[in-house]
Amino acid sequence: MIPTLFPDRHPVAFLVHPRTDVAADLGGICRPLGWVPNGVYAAALRRLEFPSPVTGTIRFADDPARTAGWLITVPLTPRDLLSGGRRAQRIIGRAVDRAAQLGARTVGLGALTAPATAGGAALRHRTDIGVTNGNAFTAAMTLLGAQRLLDDLPGDALVAVVGATGSVGGCLTRLLAERTPNPLLLVARNEARLRSLRASLPAGRAVATTDLDRVRDADLVILLTSAEDALLGSRHLKRGAVVLDDTQPRNTRPELLLERPDVRIVDGGLVSVPGVQRRGFIGLPPGVAYACLAETLLLGLCGHRGHYSLGSPSPEQATLLLDVARQARHLGFTLAAPHSFGQPVTVTRRFEPPLPAGVVPQDRQRGEVVA
Repeated sequence: MIPTLFPDRHPVAFLVHPRTDVAADLGGICRPLGWVPNGVYAAALRRLEFPSPVTGTIRFADDPARTAGWLITVPLTPRDLLSGGRRAQRIIGRAVDRAAQLGARTVGLGALTAPATAGGAALRHRTDIGVTNGNAFTAAMTLLGAQRLLDDLPGDALVAVVGATGSVGGCLTRLLAERTPNPLLLVARNEARLRSLRASLPAGRAVATTDLDRVRDADLVILLTSAEDALLGSRHLKRGAVVLDDTQPRNTRPELLLERPDVRIVDGGLVSVPGVQRRGFIGLPPGVAYACLAETLLLGLCGHRGHYSLGSPSPEQATLLLDVARQARHLGFTLAAPHSFGQPVTVTRRFEPPLPAGVVPQDRQRGEVVA
């Protein structure tokens, strides 16, 4: 029976795209597609414009007879999306058309489809369907994830936000400044935007820098940047640092755990949704969703009309979605249990990272201490 709390719920759509390993992701949708070399996909997707197929459906456990949403795959690689431009926006626009044709009233921009459209601002003109970049709830869930990790760190632990001036980063930075006592290190490439963000916070609340090497001072590193390849390396991390990687495609690699077994890497932006029944590949196990998808579903549940998160969301938007999530707790919408590279982990100081089978880090083999 549908709770009267959500009598106006409506269907939604969520845009996804192949990640760095295109063959592996497409193989998750249809196994034979995984046999095609990545180079072939990259060349074809760069030169041709394919329609965006529906690759999954979503239903809620409290109303399983009705389709709650659709997964639509945008046929662009991360490199294509990061380069942006009119071509990428045109193809994303056609995927939004597809969502509207299906009957969705809200469409969520997954992964790099958000930065490719300036956080959805390039779709602001759409009046036939609401658009959200999912970054308000992502900021909210990242805040909760950071607070969970900070419980196991010293009270004065320095928190570095890498990508602080981005759509998620700006909202998260303000939430951290409001809700945690920890000193903040804001890292981004644009110095002017960094100064503006720091000026919006209480005096002395944060230090801003464009130098990624300064991250080595941080106890907790929150990674929010959009990049095709790994950005954060061993040299950027102090001994015992914790990394909350909230990027898709992710900017850390499993090899980092071999180089630095003293470091903990935790997946960010994951939401527990046991009441969401999903068919279709998004790279996560059943009952777990990315926060940007969860935001889209929450907007459909509460019947929100029009756009929501476009450009940079506000802390107020993040707080509002946390309230909606609490009302939808019969379906989940809570912070997921800790994972590292998709594997469940603990987040205590006795953290044991999920290493490849049979591999023993060199420092454990010889008893060395990693500096």
